[in-house]
Amino acid sequence: MKSNKLFFLAVAFLSITFMAQAQRAVRIGYIDTEYILESVPEYQEAQTQLEGKVQRWKKDIEKMQKEIDQMKLDLSNERVLLTKELIDERVEEIKFKEEEMLDYQQARFGPGGDLLIQKRQLIQPIQDQVFNIVQEIAVNKKYDFIFDKSADVVMLFAAERNDISDIVLRSINRAAKRTQATNKKEKVAIDKRDSLSLEEDKEVTERETAIEAKKDERQLLLEQRQKERDSIRAAKKAEFDAKRTLLLEQRQRRKDSITAVRSGLPWPPADENSDAKETEEEEEK
Repeated sequence: MKSNKLFFLAVAFLSITFMAQAQRAVRIGYIDTEYILESVPEYQEAQTQLEGKVQRWKKDIEKMQKEIDQMKLDLSNERVLLTKELIDERVEEIKFKEEEMLDYQQARFGPGGDLLIQKRQLIQPIQDQVFNIVQEIAVNKKYDFIFDKSADVVMLFAAERNDISDIVLRSINRAAKRTQATNKKEKVAIDKRDSLSLEEDKEVTERETAIEAKKDERQLLLEQRQKERDSIRAAKKAEFDAKRTLLLEQRQRRKDSITAVRSGLPWPPADENSDAKETEEEEEK
């Protein structure tokens, strides 16, 4: 109902305005705030951080609920063994825990809670930036009206040529790049990019994306080749270590045999006949 009222008010307002400005064409544009926000990296990063907090808050509530459930179960199992005073004390403690959990829920997720406050803090700076950019675009490009597609006013039809969301987003990215520029050369490159039309900028972006994709593909190929080389190197090292270990064992056996002969002890020992035979065969080879 609220949306319908706003829609009819908007239609009436536009009708009156069109009649008043019948001598010239009225220029109208619109933006999609949701699309703009989803395309701003800083907003997405902040959203991820906020989602992490929400998950921690939910785990805290689940932990409280499990504790309450366990207290209720313990009371049910031990009720026959407890006096009335102890039962009342347990019931009061459970009630206190439940109220504590409800207070925590309200503080985090209720009206005016941390979630709404932090969402507002998260979105407000970008909303202000979008508003200022829209004002600038409206003045420079002589728009009469610019609507928000994400707002309550119902848009029954919106031609894509009137969508200036990409222009707003481009201005936001341009401001961010200017802030991040560390030298004059980078600033000149940014200014040169700004001089391009929206279509030209899209073509350049597509080319840059293709180049980055090729770089990523080449890097992946190099990493795969390096893994293969490392695997071959590891196999060769293992083979070398095995041969070296065998050689050391053979040398040790020879030393032991010499020591045994000098000491007048039988050689090889009974349990090492097979090993000695193998060693002789290896030496003959």
